[in-house]
Amino acid sequence: MLLSADARGVYPIAPTPFLVDGAIDFASIDRLADFYVGIGANGLTVLGQLGEAPKLEPAESVAVVRRFIARAAALPVVMGVSAPGFASMRTLAHEAMAAGAAGVMIAPPNTLRSDDQIAGWYRQAVQAIGSDIPFVLQDYPLAFGVQMTPGLIRRIVQELPSCVMLKHEDWPGLEKIAALRGFEREGAMRRIAILCGNGGLFLDYELERGADGANTGYAFPEMLCDVVRLAAAGEREAAHDLFDAHLPLLRYEQQPGLGLAVRKYLLMRRGLLASEAQRAPAAALTSAARQEVEHLLARLARHDARARLGRAPVAA
Repeated sequence: MLLSADARGVYPIAPTPFLVDGAIDFASIDRLADFYVGIGANGLTVLGQLGEAPKLEPAESVAVVRRFIARAAALPVVMGVSAPGFASMRTLAHEAMAAGAAGVMIAPPNTLRSDDQIAGWYRQAVQAIGSDIPFVLQDYPLAFGVQMTPGLIRRIVQELPSCVMLKHEDWPGLEKIAALRGFEREGAMRRIAILCGNGGLFLDYELERGADGANTGYAFPEMLCDVVRLAAAGEREAAHDLFDAHLPLLRYEQQPGLGLAVRKYLLMRRGLLASEAQRAPAAALTSAARQEVEHLLARLARHDARARLGRAPVAA
């Protein structure tokens, strides 16, 4: 079940669950995997930007991806293998594929500046992991500080056949999607899947510009699945109405440095994580932030019953 340019739908980015002592919580991995299958996700990405990958030992990373693959056997699983050096990237990629992964996701290091540097780095990355491993090109300039123009993305796609998907996270980035689809229509670039990140913050219009779905995290990823489904069915206003209902909470969860704490808290509230724990360094929710999240939940519940989570736990 290798990843291909035909990928569509929603590939949620899974958080890495931890117990309060910092150990990996494999029982919560099982609950998450079952949940993602149950909501109709089309695939799954583990150890992405908010998967706390740098905080894991290599053996732990492999154990996490193996558990998700084993539990979510019906879904293609993509593993983030971004690393400072190609040796680590190669080891993680080969371990993931041996475990049954569908492909890998690769983000550029923040030292790259020119188009030639970026294209050359990806060429070396593919040489390191092997051209037989499908990979996702992660374009997230706000996090990585690396700017990829549509022309550069076209160059990478044309030079490297194993690039089958773009994880589009530029902001603003609607024109970039339109430009890439324009290249395809002109025959200047082969077609690849475009799935979008940024917590789904712009998903409604990204789909209308030609994106194939979402490759991101959110505490209510079933909303992302519903919006993609409604958009594909031509139910534009219904898709926007559902998206708009979630937008305040979606926006709150997108706060730099705090977003993962919000997401893990909500996933714990939903019974999917046993703990909201992160590994250090990490930001924690204050009492005021928890109250704001609960207020947003209550407001969302007026429009979406899935946000009715009962009473909030008393903060320690």
